[in-house]
Formats: sequence, C-alpha cells, structure tokens
Amino acid sequence: MEPDQSEMSILGHSPNGKGHDLEDDAYVPMKTMAEELDTFDDPDAILENEEFLPNGDGRKPMRFTDFEGKTSFGMSVFNLGNAIMGSGILGLAYAMANTGILLFLFLLTAVAALSSYSIHLLLKSSGIVGIRAYEQLGYRAFGTTGKMAAGIAITLQNIGAMSSYLYIVKSEFPLVIQAFSRADPTADLWYLNGNYLVIMVSISVILPLALMKQLGYLGYTSGFSLSCMVFFLSAVIYKKFQIPCPFEEFSAANHTVPHLDIHLNVTDNHALHDNGLVHEVDDSHCGAKMFTMNSQTAYTIPILAFAFVCHPEVLPIYTELRNPSQRRMQHVSNLSILVMYTMYFLAALFGYLTFYGKTEPELLHTYSRIDPYDTLILCVRLAVLTAVTLTVPIVLFPVRRALNQMFFSSKSFNWLRHVAIAITLLSLINILVIFAPNILGIFGIIGATSAPCLIFIFPAVFYIRIVPKEQEPMFSTPKILAACFAALGVAFMTMSLSFIIIDWTTGSSNSGGGH
Repeated sequence: MEPDQSEMSILGHSPNGKGHDLEDDAYVPMKTMAEELDTFDDPDAILENEEFLPNGDGRKPMRFTDFEGKTSFGMSVFNLGNAIMGSGILGLAYAMANTGILLFLFLLTAVAALSSYSIHLLLKSSGIVGIRAYEQLGYRAFGTTGKMAAGIAITLQNIGAMSSYLYIVKSEFPLVIQAFSRADPTADLWYLNGNYLVIMVSISVILPLALMKQLGYLGYTSGFSLSCMVFFLSAVIYKKFQIPCPFEEFSAANHTVPHLDIHLNVTDNHALHDNGLVHEVDDSHCGAKMFTMNSQTAYTIPILAFAFVCHPEVLPIYTELRNPSQRRMQHVSNLSILVMYTMYFLAALFGYLTFYGKTEPELLHTYSRIDPYDTLILCVRLAVLTAVTLTVPIVLFPVRRALNQMFFSSKSFNWLRHVAIAITLLSLINILVIFAPNILGIFGIIGATSAPCLIFIFPAVFYIRIVPKEQEPMFSTPKILAACFAALGVAFMTMSLSFIIIDWTTGSSNSGGGH
C-alpha cells in the first residue's frame, strides 16, 4: 500500500526531512500481529526520537526499529502506574487536612477524570497523524514552536518529579541509617549526611538503570516499585488503628541519649513522662473535617495535578504495547489511573485520620515524631526509598527524548550522547535537590506550571489543530469541549500560581512545613 500525497506532504515537512511515525499508525488497522512482528529491522540503526524512516525509493516504509511491541497489557499498566505513582502520595494526607475529606475526594476524582480525558485527546491526535512522540505532536500542530513548548514542559515537569523523588532519598535515608545504626543524630558522620547519600544513590542505582536503551527494560522494576508503595499503603492503614489521637510525641531529649533502648514502645513509656515522652494534651485537632479552606489549600490542586501527570510516558508505552490500538492503550491508561486513584485516596484518608490537624506535608516525618525507631515505619521508609529511586529512571527517559527531539532530531542514536545527557541531568537534579528549600515548594511550583500544560492545555490545543475540520468542524462538540479543557488549564495555572505567590509573600507558607 503506497502512502497518498497528503501523507507524503506531512513527511516532507518534518524538521529533519524524515517521517515521524506517520505510516506506522496509519497502517496499524490494516496489519496483522504476525506482520507487525516480522517487519522490525536492525535495532541498532535507530533514531533516538523514535521515528520511523521512509525508504529513499518511495517503497513501503520501515516499521519502528527501536522496539518490538511485545510489552504485555499488564506490564504496560505497571509501567504507566509507576509513572503516575511517585512522591506525591506522601503529600496527599496533608492536602486532605487542608481541604477536608469531601472536597479532597471531589478534587481527586475530577483530576483523575480529566487526566483520563486528556490521554484520550493525546491518543486520538496520535492516531490521526501517526505520531507517537509528544514533542512531534507539538510540531505537527504548531511547528517548531509547538515542539519546543512541549519539550520544555516535559523537561521541567519531569525534572521537578525527579527532584522530589531524590529529595525523599535525601531526607529519609539518613533517618533510616541513623535508626538502624543507633547513631547519635547530632554526630557529624558522613553516612548521616543526606547530600552525600543522594549522590551515592544517584551514581550506584539510578545512573545504571537510566543508561538502558529502551523503556521496556524497566518493566520489572516498575512492578517492584509499585509493590513497595502497596506496602506503604498497608502500613498507613494499619497505623491508623495503632496510634491514638492526641498521640504521644517522642521527646527531642531522647535523641541525645547514647544507649537508648530502641525497643521501648509507646505503651510501656506512657507513665514515663519525665524520661522522654511528652503527652499531647491538646486534642482540639482530633476531628475529621469534611470541608475546610485555609492558606495551604492553594497547594492542594497543584499537588493533585502533579500526582497524576503521566502524559510524557503515555506515547512511549503505547509504542511498546503488544498489539497496539487506541482502545487498548486507553484501557491501559484508565486501569492505571483507577488503581492509582484508589491508592491515593486510601493513603490520604488513613494518613489524615491518623494525625488530623497535625499532619505534616511529608507524611513519613509525622510518624517519626511518635517513634523514630519504630520497626514497621523503618521498613516503610526503606520501601518508599526503593520505590521512588526506581521511578527516577522511568521519568528520566522522556526528558532525554525531549532533549533529543529539540536539539538532535536529525541525529542517529549515539551512546556517547545517550550517556552524557543522563549524567548531565542527574548532576543538575542533585544540585537542585541539595539546595531545594522543601518538598512542598517543589510540588507547588512545578505542579502549578508544567503540569497544567501537559494535562490540560497541550492535549486540547494539539487535538483542535490536528483533527481535520472535515472530520470534526471547529464548532463541533468534541472541539468545543477540548477548547473548554484548555481554558480550564489556563485558569487552573493562573489561580494556583496566584495563590502560591500570595501565600509566600504573606509568610504563611512557613506553616506548610519545611523539613
């Protein structure tokens, strides 16, 4: 089957004079699975930007050359779920404390539904023009400006995500080591320095995984990462029924006792008021609120938006999906969002119902106020550290692809460039993490800027520009809904940034909880 003139004209206007996955999707409905698996060429002759190339003599173009489309439905759900799940889950209980249960449930449901709808817009646009790269959808819709805008948004969003993940490593890893080693936290020991530890983890764990050539290789680590977060959720639910409110706070004086028996529990020490445990006498905060508004409510929507951003990873996962189709990938997305939605709500609900008004922006730090040597919480910390560490390479892949799309779109795959970009990105993120003021600031600013673009604005405007007017007129219902969707994203971005700036200028953000 020869491509028609309109298809060839699109190929001719690519930034490097080559095709951008056009015919592949265009021919997908007309090919069998056997034909798909028989038409892969040499995997070493690939482009970093995941294009496929038309033959110079005009014959039928080659298929994708950097993957085989063998990723199962379940593994794709794992990969996308791991892209969705991240450190955002640690801030959701704090978000619920500042909105109330009902308002939080409404916002979480709305953001999840809107995320699913925006993925629908991306997949529809991708299917029409046969492009499976977010940046190239931007190019198809608005030329170089659209490609650069999408690439920059993906870069900022995912750098923010990786920064928040490594910030958890920086803040939690020293506490875990200190608890296991029974070291004096005031001692100047290098292995209790979070800055050193985050650099070591980046070099020894994240960098080797980030150097892998294909995203599909990380499927098993995605499953293990999600298992760690399920363990975190189970512990949060269990602790709800173990910790009273008001809780007994671990005294700072006990941290300086060299031979502290870490096996003492809160119940045994209930009567030892003078030996390190202080009773919380004020129980005014021990009540669940269905609806509340305060200055910290401004952070809630950005935190939720950040928690559901997976859009840069959708098209690469679609590319590697076995027997791909728009409907099948939409099912992958919907199931992933549903699972993460359930975990988010349960973690937020039971975390909030444990500490109520005393919930901190980072949930694990609230538990450490009760007993920093609690064995279960130490295991949870290790699980969360493992989960967020294994998520960083998955989030790094779209950033590297975006940089290649923006600056090296005409270049073939090169290992030196592949490695250099990964090392540069990790170095930049480590610098950002070491000097970042607190995790809430990362959630708020990144979530209020790039997340609305990737979730709301770009999928909608790309859809409006890419879908032909002959198929859907400008004033058809789908395009009107897409336009409203984009306007909602602009309003959301403006509102969130305004609230956060006001919050900072008034100084009330200090109550948001540094670390």
